[in-house]
Amino acid sequence: MNAVAAELASAELDALVAPHGGTLRELYLPPEQAEALKRDSAALPQWTLNQRQLCDLELLLNGGFSPLQGFLGRADYDRVVQELRLADGTLWPIPITLDVDEAFAASLSVDARISLNDVQGTPLAVLTVEDVYFPDRIAEARAVFGTTDRTHPGVAELLDRTLPVYLGGSLQGIQPPPHYDFTPLRQSPRQLREWFGQHGWQRIVAFQTRNPMHRAHRELTLRAAEQVGAKLLIQPSVGRTKPGDVDHYTRVRCYRALLEHYPKNHATLSLLPLAMRMGGPREALWHAIIRKNYGASHFIVGRDHAGPGKDAEGKPFYDPYAAQELLARHQEELGIRIVPFPAMVYAANRDTYLPQTEVAAQDEVRDISGTELRRRLHQGEAIPEWFTFPEVVEILRERHPVNASQGFALFFTGLSGSGKSTLAQAILARLLETGSRPVTMLDGDEVRRHLSKGLGFSREDRNANITRIGFVASEVVRHGGIVICAPIAPYAEARQEARQLVQTHGRFVEIHVSTPLEVCEARDRKGLYAAARAGKIKGFTGIDDPYEAPAAPELRVDTSTLSVAEAADQVIAWLRQQELT
Repeated sequence: MNAVAAELASAELDALVAPHGGTLRELYLPPEQAEALKRDSAALPQWTLNQRQLCDLELLLNGGFSPLQGFLGRADYDRVVQELRLADGTLWPIPITLDVDEAFAASLSVDARISLNDVQGTPLAVLTVEDVYFPDRIAEARAVFGTTDRTHPGVAELLDRTLPVYLGGSLQGIQPPPHYDFTPLRQSPRQLREWFGQHGWQRIVAFQTRNPMHRAHRELTLRAAEQVGAKLLIQPSVGRTKPGDVDHYTRVRCYRALLEHYPKNHATLSLLPLAMRMGGPREALWHAIIRKNYGASHFIVGRDHAGPGKDAEGKPFYDPYAAQELLARHQEELGIRIVPFPAMVYAANRDTYLPQTEVAAQDEVRDISGTELRRRLHQGEAIPEWFTFPEVVEILRERHPVNASQGFALFFTGLSGSGKSTLAQAILARLLETGSRPVTMLDGDEVRRHLSKGLGFSREDRNANITRIGFVASEVVRHGGIVICAPIAPYAEARQEARQLVQTHGRFVEIHVSTPLEVCEARDRKGLYAAARAGKIKGFTGIDDPYEAPAAPELRVDTSTLSVAEAADQVIAWLRQQELT
């Protein structure tokens, strides 16, 4: 156990925290007032919330983000970014902001009221605007995430998909966002506190997860609960996690199966509609505050808590114990006790799980990584019982059937004339020549003529075009197909949006055809570059409109140095290496 863990595991952990959290600030109006506000909201400016904003709103309204009473204004935002505190000094580590476009912001005045709606147009709350401001998102990324590397999903979200203006103000809640899945498990903070009270639970240790749980997680949570004499709350995030994670439907089924392997009346399961930022230490502190609001008295903080993995250079974004160290510094004012715990590993020679810090030199440690688990599921190989429970394996096998081909999208992006369409056609021919799987081609020009007919070439329209491509590609991938996309796709934000859509169901392979501009101009048979240089075509990518080159594509191919056949060989070799073909 490291020094921080040893310190926090001392006698202070046994101090009884006030049961069921501190003051809870729900922002819903009484039913009659809410109904009246719902009627009045139709005459207000309307804002449709995206997934992150929707998750944030739900936790603001139900008190999960207490003491916040709305989206952060400038003074609170600045101090949270710089000092992990609200303007009044209250500990709060993550900016909770409502980002909008400039056109919408320009139509508002301070004290304006706007209706916040879901994608169906249902009004959920009314925001009284108290602040309109332009944040420095680069500075926010550096301060909150410690990096501007877009390999970090939180940074990519902030820099590429967050709108430029923030609105701060107080909320009046009309109704919660509707959920139609696992409704008995979706308790609000008040409901969960009441459940604890009804069942006589005074000491509750909460466990955060975004992955399926196996035997190692069961051992860790059982030992942590035993260490502090508490009952266990398993509270996974099901709002938004890291792109590529197992979908929450499958995960929740696994959690319910695992729950049967805990002692009776020892553990309970509740779902948290949280949009994770993968912010490492700051996120861990945030998670602890949220769990206090839900009524927990203790919170498990593991190794590399809420870490997003490695950066573009292959180095971890955060030190594995940085989260534990940050929480240790704020332990006294948190209002919830921290239970630091190392990873649990299986020692085959002892046939038991033990903390990683207790592994001896002679121990035979075994593990199965997520990649290895998926390979075994795909190939139908055995999953050892020391790793997980048979019921969990059965659920995962349903999600990953034996020999099922994973759908994937090949997304070629590059300047006009870079060779991406030609290369895409070559890859299409290679895949059809050597396999029997269906392959769909979404060429940029063909999409413009059919799927995106009527769209222009403004940034907004270009982004809409790529989003449409991403949606169609995600549907192909969802059904196990292969889709090849070959648009110019000049903007990073739109490409990331397409990636997120596809990765919900399968693999997204971004291939940057990086042929230099001068080569593309020399190949220009239609004279488009010459017309753009002469000012006859406006907003032409690479001339008077930018092309934002991918920072970390899966592949980068330069057709000025490779023949089409050589470039195709390179792509096919990569696909085989990844076991996609």
